[in-house]
Amino acid sequence: MTRPRATHEVLVDDARVRVTRWDFVPGAETGWHRHGMDYVVTTLTPCSFLLEEPGGGSRRVDLPAGATYRRDEGVEHNVVNGGTETMSFVETELKN
Repeated sequence: MTRPRATHEVLVDDARVRVTRWDFVPGAETGWHRHGMDYVVTTLTPCSFLLEEPGGGSRRVDLPAGATYRRDEGVEHNVVNGGTETMSFVETELKN
């Protein structure tokens, strides 16, 4: 099954942070990736994350608009919009 790709726009990229807006139509994915920096995500819309993880596992996380969470460098996953509505969030990567 081929999924559409999420779209993204880098809003800030300087010596301290990279801030990226991500938009996903229903079923869209980021593709597999490993985070090279600590990061913070702030949801702009309600988000129905389907997180595909190494080893074949997956989990669903539903967050309201305005929710924020932080993760450490090294997270590896594919992020999929598992919902029926477009979802958007801002990712802020913290540079050392």
